[in-house]
Amino acid sequence: MRNTTLLIMAAGIGSRFGGGIKQLEPVGFNDEIIMDYSIHDAIQAGFNKIIFVIRKDIEEDFKERIGNRVETIAQKMHVEIGYVFQDIHDIPEGFTFPNERTKPWGTGQAVLAAKELIHEPFAVINADDYYGKEAFQKLHDWLIIDHEDTAYAMAGFILKNTLSDNGGVTRGVCKVEEGHTHVMDVVETSNIVKVVEDGVLKAKTNDTELDINSYVSMNFWGFPAKVGQDPAFLDVLEKHFITFFKEDVINNPLKAEYLLPTLIGSLLRENKCTVKVLETHDKWFGVTYKEDKPEVVKSFKKLIEEGVYSTDLYSDL
Repeated sequence: MRNTTLLIMAAGIGSRFGGGIKQLEPVGFNDEIIMDYSIHDAIQAGFNKIIFVIRKDIEEDFKERIGNRVETIAQKMHVEIGYVFQDIHDIPEGFTFPNERTKPWGTGQAVLAAKELIHEPFAVINADDYYGKEAFQKLHDWLIIDHEDTAYAMAGFILKNTLSDNGGVTRGVCKVEEGHTHVMDVVETSNIVKVVEDGVLKAKTNDTELDINSYVSMNFWGFPAKVGQDPAFLDVLEKHFITFFKEDVINNPLKAEYLLPTLIGSLLRENKCTVKVLETHDKWFGVTYKEDKPEVVKSFKKLIEEGVYSTDLYSDL
C-alpha cells in the first residue's frame, strides 16, 4: 500500500465566527472537534500521515485540545503526525511585506507551508468542515493509483448540501462536463446565501441565482505523486505564488488572497491540468458562524445514533 498524506488546514482566523478558535470548538459526544472526525475517517480510509497547518499563536491551544491526544492515537496505528506553521511573513524572496497587512495569504500558502514535509500523494481539507466517510475513501483510493503530474481530483459536493442557515458562505462553484466526471472550471464565489422563495430552496450571491445542484469545491483536493518523487503540484504552487505577488498583491496588498480554487480554475482554463470529480453523497456541515454550532452538534449526535460513529470515536480503528 502506498503512503498517503492528509494535510489539514487549521490556521484560518475565522473572521465570520466571532470570537474563539472555531477549529477547536467541541461538537461531539465527548467534546470531540470536527477535526477528530476527519482524522478518524482518514485513518480508516488508509491515510498514514497527517500534517496540521496551524498558526504559531494557537500552537499551545491546538496541541492541548487535539494534537497531543491524536499523536497518542496515531502512534498506535503507525500514522505519522507533523506540524507546520502558516506565517503571514513567509513571502517569496525579493518582495516586500505590506506592513499593514493582517489577513492571511490564503489556502494556497497554507499548502505551500508544508512543502518540505510532503513526499507522497496527498489530500487537502479544511479543519472546520465535516466531509463524511465516503469522500476520504474515494480520495484515498484515487491517490494510491498512478496519475499524470497534472491530474488532480476533487471531492464533489452539491451546492444545496453545503449552505448555512446563518449567513453567506464561500464556495468554489464548478462547471462540470457532461457525464459529471471532470471539472472544466472553478470560480471562487463569496457570500452565497440560502434563500427559500415560495417554498423553493435557492442559492443566491449578490442577487444572482446559482444552480443549487451545481458541484462545489469544499477544499477537499487530491494531488498525485509518482513513486520516489515529490508531488509536482507543490512546485506549481510555489511558482504561482510568485506570480500572485507580481500581479495580485501589487494591486491589492492588504486583501489579495492566494486560493486553491482560484489557482486550479486558472490552470483548468489554460488546459494545464485536469480535475477528476469524485462525487460524494454525504451532507457537508461546518461552523462558519457561531450560530451553526448547535446544528453541527445535533448532526453528530444523529450520526452516532445511526451507528456511523461510536461514542468512543477512535475505538473502531
